[in-house]
Amino acid sequence: MEIQFQVRGRGAHRWLMLGMAATGALCLVIGLIFAGVSVSFLTDAKRARGTVVALDWREDHGGGSRKVRSDDEPVAYPVIEFTPADGTPRKFRDSAGSNPPSYEVGEQVEVLYRPGSPEDARIKGFLSLWLMPLIFGGIGLVFTGIATVMALVTRRRR
Repeated sequence: MEIQFQVRGRGAHRWLMLGMAATGALCLVIGLIFAGVSVSFLTDAKRARGTVVALDWREDHGGGSRKVRSDDEPVAYPVIEFTPADGTPRKFRDSAGSNPPSYEVGEQVEVLYRPGSPEDARIKGFLSLWLMPLIFGGIGLVFTGIATVMALVTRRRR
């Protein structure tokens, strides 16, 4: 049994437009959720001075790097040591890496952490806090923008 679908004309444009609008809306919602998580983190976060104690070089095939690369070079994730208010020294690996490295071993950085769980720490930096909301929000805006233009063009043709 063979099933074939052929979509032509206005129906295809309508489905494409709806798909792009739905994808855009979903990406915008995800971007807003990530932004909300960052705002919540910033609201509760305490500050501490930290030191980059190592660079964790990893083969990164598309996931988690700050920089879009076309080759398979390793990516450096800074490992930071800091002492929160409880006095217990902590280490964490930042979630964003880059090549070339954004930080050098020995460099001082400002660390943000949750007082109740100092293991939830991030380097205070624009990309560390806002990269995911920007990516998803940007994709969402592009897709909803294209869907809107398609809708306007289709409406004018009628």
